Amino acid sequence: MRTPKTLQEAIQYFGDFESCRQFMIAVRWPDGKPRCPQCGSEKVTYLEAARLYRCYGEHPRQKFSLKVGTIFEDSPIGLDKWLPAVWLLVNCKNGISSYEVGRALGVTQKTAWFMLHRIRLATQTGSFNKLGGSGVEVEADETFIGGKARNMHLSKRKRRITARGFKGKAVVTAVLERGGEVRAAAVPTRRKKDVQAHVRSHVAAESALYTDALLSYTGLAQDYAHKMIDHAEKYVDGRVHTNGLENFWSLLKRGINGTYVSVEPFHLFRYLDEQSFRYNNRAKKDCPMNDGDRFKLAMSQIIGKRLTYREVTGKEGETSF
Repeated sequence: MRTPKTLQEAIQYFGDFESCRQFMIAVRWPDGKPRCPQCGSEKVTYLEAARLYRCYGEHPRQKFSLKVGTIFEDSPIGLDKWLPAVWLLVNCKNGISSYEVGRALGVTQKTAWFMLHRIRLATQTGSFNKLGGSGVEVEADETFIGGKARNMHLSKRKRRITARGFKGKAVVTAVLERGGEVRAAAVPTRRKKDVQAHVRSHVAAESALYTDALLSYTGLAQDYAHKMIDHAEKYVDGRVHTNGLENFWSLLKRGINGTYVSVEPFHLFRYLDEQSFRYNNRAKKDCPMNDGDRFKLAMSQIIGKRLTYREVTGKEGETSF
């Protein structure tokens, strides 16, 4: 399967539907044999005029497109726009806004916004394997996501800033295996039960765990080689620091504050998935990941995932009268 190396190559390559078709076949069926998503049969015929496949099995929905069973399902947007959109999201270091995607692809901002959320679903990776291990160094930290008071209009500031500190902001916690991957999640509070639950879910016991001096981390020494660094005194004490996660927070907030400007707490986890995917698949000495590799990896994760407009807008399950 030929994979473009640059955005220019991607736009030219995917501008031809036949190239899109062959690429999607390679993504979905590595052996090059399309199969019916309903029954799994290889007895299918390609209907060139309709750009659909037809299965000869006796069941409903004998005709299917290459989008069925992927994040693209039921979308009227062509693959010549979907594939460059995937390329842009997974390769733009600070993210890309729906307004910019809409202008670049010739779709409305609302359509582009929905497209980007569907692509973020593809970047979501769930793993039962824990980070770290005996002697492996892992950092844990938390941060706050929310508007800055100095940037708010006076009337909004009076309404929203009702107390000192971080009231009204969203809490995000993360763990990072040094030289490896990061796993971030939005949590209700930064109290012990929420922060430690994320650590214990994603970090193997006996790991060398480094955190700041937040009291919520006390008690982790029972299962980990836990050491704290008090940022009121210093930021680095030999190997004990959380600078790796500070770098991740910088990238995350640069995207949210600079590119997306405003993110609803309801959707925050999607933006965390997006940034984590780019960070975990960044170019490293032992992993020279380029834009084409990152795009190909994201495309390998589009199968079996579905996000409807009712779900993304929080209207799923509502009853109309």
